[in-house]
Amino acid sequence: MNAQKKLVPYRGQPLSTSVLLSILQEYERPYDKLGALVKTGDLIQLRKGLYMTSTEIDEVTADPFLIANHLYGPSYVSLDSALSYWGLIPERVYQITSVCFKSSKSINAAGHRYRFQHVPADYYALGIQTVARTPTQHVLMASPEKALCDKIACTSGMLIRSAKQAHQLLFEDLRINEDRLSELNPDTIKSWIPTAPKARSLEFLVSLMNKKR
Repeated sequence: MNAQKKLVPYRGQPLSTSVLLSILQEYERPYDKLGALVKTGDLIQLRKGLYMTSTEIDEVTADPFLIANHLYGPSYVSLDSALSYWGLIPERVYQITSVCFKSSKSINAAGHRYRFQHVPADYYALGIQTVARTPTQHVLMASPEKALCDKIACTSGMLIRSAKQAHQLLFEDLRINEDRLSELNPDTIKSWIPTAPKARSLEFLVSLMNKKR
């Protein structure tokens, strides 16, 4: 079986160097074969030690959100990318945004720009869901509530100090969908406040959400 056929079962998944060397172990020099597959365009290098199959292997390739999970982590998709996915904001998002507890970082890979924003580790662990992007691709993503909290926590200068300011931020600045906001659980956000950045801002957010229910 040639190398291209060996890679077909792994389409749609980010692959580490060690996994690829295992797949290519029948070759006398598997590392050289890996490099050759990158040169021919069968494999795309996302970063050092991480690859994905290209459309030369199969039309199914790794989902950008799944790439984000593997590109820099631990991390989960959040902020504008998650807000857009959950239908909370109307804008189409061109940058894949995630949250991590390591240093903030931006990475360009596979035709996309990925941005990772730092939050404290104890807050990071809250409100993460597993979302099926395809039957074989499952992504770590912020819940709708956590994505909104992350947006406030990670945006420099975004502070809420009154009910009026909360209303302006959500519905004028962020253009949050009011119907979708009413479906969110303010009690969940309230439970995160003791460990969350910008706790006072989240208190005003919870108050506004309770009035909109």
